[in-house]
Amino acid sequence: MTVPNKFTTNGVLPAGDHKATLADIRASILVKGEESPSPDWDRDWRAHCVDNLEIMAGQLWQIGITKIFINGSFVENKDHPNDIDGYFDCDFMKFASGQLETELNLLDLHKIWTWDPKERRHYRGYAKAQLPMWHQYRVELWPNFGQPFGIKDTAGNSLNFAQAFRISRTNNLPKGIIELVR
Repeated sequence: MTVPNKFTTNGVLPAGDHKATLADIRASILVKGEESPSPDWDRDWRAHCVDNLEIMAGQLWQIGITKIFINGSFVENKDHPNDIDGYFDCDFMKFASGQLETELNLLDLHKIWTWDPKERRHYRGYAKAQLPMWHQYRVELWPNFGQPFGIKDTAGNSLNFAQAFRISRTNNLPKGIIELVR
């Protein structure tokens, strides 16, 4: 298991699924930066985000979720990412029935597990309102059961989470993603 040791010239991970533990991530370019990172590379912030990811991933693992993927600006060559974005594979009925949210909120002290748009709140300096999980942990993890993500490819086809998270929004080229493993 390993995280690549260099970003591509486009500032993203090389295409493909890269399996990594939390320890692998902490020891990788995603936290430490490349060999000579920018003096503004925010190792402390990135490490803090991984600590928060560990809390949320631990809760997902406790209820039997095993496929967790992370991406977003955290896995890009960006000095200070806003957050960690990701998704996890889950059963549609467990999500639709509310069982997923209930089980997760029984584990979380802050009861942050919801994807209800009505629960979004604004944060200073951000145009988009954010979910409670983002406000508490600066991590957003979305349930995936094959549904469209709201992003289209260059041909106008709707992409699901698995597809959308593996394409760069800036140039529509393939990019890497981290599959979090225990």
